[in-house]
Amino acid sequence: MNKDYIKPYEWSIEEEGFDAENVEASESLFSIGNGAMGQRANFEETYTGKSFQGSYIGGIYYPDKTRVGWWKNGYPEYFAKVLNAPNWIGINLQINKTELDLNTCEVSNFRRELNMKEGWLSRSFNAILETGEEIQVETKRFISLEYNEIGAIEYAVKAINFSGEISFSPYIDAGIVNEDSNYDEYFWEILKIVNDKNNGCILSKTLKTAFHVATAMEVSFTLNDNKVAVTQQTEVEEKSLHYTYKLPVSKGDIATIYKYGSCVSSLNYQNKDLIEAAFNNVKKASNLGFSQLLESQKNSWSNIWHTADIIIEGDVRAQQGIRFNIFQLNQTYLGTDARLNIGPKGFTGEKYGGSTYWDTEAYCIPFYMATKDASVAKNLLMYRYNQLDKAIENAQKLGFKNGAALYPMVTMNGEECHNEWEITFEEIHRNGAMIYGIYNYVNYTQDFEYVAKFGLEVIIAVARFWHQRANFSEAKGQYVVLGVTGPNEYENNVNNNFYTNYLAKWCIQYAAECLDRVNQEYPKDFKRVMDKTKLADEEIKEWLKVAENMYFPFSLEHNVYLQQDGFLDKELIPVVELPNSERPINQKWSWDRILRSCYIKQADVLQCMFFFENKFNKEDLERHFDFYEPLTVHESSLSPCVHSILAASIDRMPKAYEQYVRTSRLDLDDYNHEVHEGCHITSMAGTWMSIVQGFGGMRVWEDGKLTFNPQIPKEWKSYSFTINFRGNIIKVYKSQTECKFFNESENEVKMLVNGQEILIPTNQLVTV
Repeated sequence: MNKDYIKPYEWSIEEEGFDAENVEASESLFSIGNGAMGQRANFEETYTGKSFQGSYIGGIYYPDKTRVGWWKNGYPEYFAKVLNAPNWIGINLQINKTELDLNTCEVSNFRRELNMKEGWLSRSFNAILETGEEIQVETKRFISLEYNEIGAIEYAVKAINFSGEISFSPYIDAGIVNEDSNYDEYFWEILKIVNDKNNGCILSKTLKTAFHVATAMEVSFTLNDNKVAVTQQTEVEEKSLHYTYKLPVSKGDIATIYKYGSCVSSLNYQNKDLIEAAFNNVKKASNLGFSQLLESQKNSWSNIWHTADIIIEGDVRAQQGIRFNIFQLNQTYLGTDARLNIGPKGFTGEKYGGSTYWDTEAYCIPFYMATKDASVAKNLLMYRYNQLDKAIENAQKLGFKNGAALYPMVTMNGEECHNEWEITFEEIHRNGAMIYGIYNYVNYTQDFEYVAKFGLEVIIAVARFWHQRANFSEAKGQYVVLGVTGPNEYENNVNNNFYTNYLAKWCIQYAAECLDRVNQEYPKDFKRVMDKTKLADEEIKEWLKVAENMYFPFSLEHNVYLQQDGFLDKELIPVVELPNSERPINQKWSWDRILRSCYIKQADVLQCMFFFENKFNKEDLERHFDFYEPLTVHESSLSPCVHSILAASIDRMPKAYEQYVRTSRLDLDDYNHEVHEGCHITSMAGTWMSIVQGFGGMRVWEDGKLTFNPQIPKEWKSYSFTINFRGNIIKVYKSQTECKFFNESENEVKMLVNGQEILIPTNQLVTV
């Protein structure tokens, strides 16, 4: 694949020229979605080349049986997978009975555009078929934000050098499979196929989980922009529904099909109502028409961009990168349904099962807090609160007692469903991220009532886990945490991972602080929670004994905290000395070699210092950054953003810019040679943080004060971003010579800028 084939434009992702080698990567990069459903950018028409079909519906999953070589006690029984859902976009095309297939015909003038400003995908090309006919095709499609169960396609075909017949065959295909099925299983049962004039529907049910989904389509036609009625031929197969329409054309004519699709599920409807709901949706879409639906789409995206956009002057690639990240985040999750969460690939692929990871709490909550209403971030926290009972069950399966909770590494419904030992049992730091998400939310919103009503139960259950997971070392005279994997997954089953131990200590201390505050401010809730959890003062004292005596590995020689006890036993060879031919090491080296190396997949000790930057001084940050960054290969998408933010905080702007470019264009430039599997959605929130928290220096710690320390890379003329801070819309502008803050709200806003307190009156601009 050519890594540089995406053209740099400020508001769009564009591909010019057809190259079969790029098809699967483009299917990821040009994906579309609306938070409720989405799809890869597959061609509507037949394509016999290499392709990765993908249509997905939020919350619909299948428990694929865990595949392991040796079953260990406590393994999850299944690996949850977002399902490749019935495909509604298909429109096969025949020209004088010869099928259009870009894999077999001569293609020219190929252009594909994902318009991020307005939220649509288009494609245009000329094709000469094997029989000599030439056509010009222009398509446009989108998945509606306003009507989030509806998608629309406009597919126009111009007869360039012939007269004859153009045949359109729109279809619904429910006979789809997942690329990542462990046992090549078929996950869907077809319950009913309904066909009617110009519309049809397939009702399907997932095996095991019994989600019901109705997928409907409705079509209409124009010839040279005039509506035409076309005779319909129907073909019903076991798992698909095909219609065929034959339009006679003369040379120069343009025949257009409009196809409207709808996916509705038993998450939102009674099973008996699904077919009717799907038909109602496509009828509504058809009545509104493509143009009106598109106008609605443009308005919806305009509203999103008002608070989400980041503007960069003087660096088109950086501008395109941040907008692509923000666009995909909004396509993946809009916060309207607390039952849904954010999969690492969103609606762009199947890798990681489409499940929820700790990425949400560690990376995504800040983005949704600051670009939307606080209720959106609260929904993400409620997702975990609603799964607390399952987290307690997960801990019980591993031998923990007394209501201790271990949140899953990977989940759809609260149950652990990851099937790798070193992840499932060892990567327990994810438990700390659950609490950090609450802490971050409370600092930013000042909504401590959330802790009293919901969060405190989660905080207590996690503190109980850390208390039981640590054990006292007679040799060290301190508490230790053994047999873990930190964020750096290139070390497994290590003792005293610094990040994990720090989180254990902090979670317990934060629990004690929250208990005291809830007791003082919400006494009724305090009594309710204490009665429910049967928590006594003596147990809290035992927790604090662990926190106050937690062991942290430290090197006197290097004056740094060590990633884990044995880190200095490794040969410390900087990444710059690794030949490019051996990168990425996760694709070139054996796992054994990786585990014995010093190389760090992603920020680990530095992840901790990013989370708790206010607990370390600048010299600490510099020293640890200089020790660990040269050993980091950044083969996790979650790594560059943390390094960019920390580099900015210690005034290393060239490094901050370098890592920003890497995180913002991770997928567009395919740094890790894996974009064909889907985009890295959760790390995209880290890209947003790289600008807002990195270059903008925005922080909100326990005191609740909004602070900024703005800097700017030398490569940029200026940048600006907008945040929603406790209902106040604040625009921040930074150039090479000045910094401005505009308060768009009805309240005056106080903040600290470079350590100086400033007050911004209502609807006023202040230059600092």
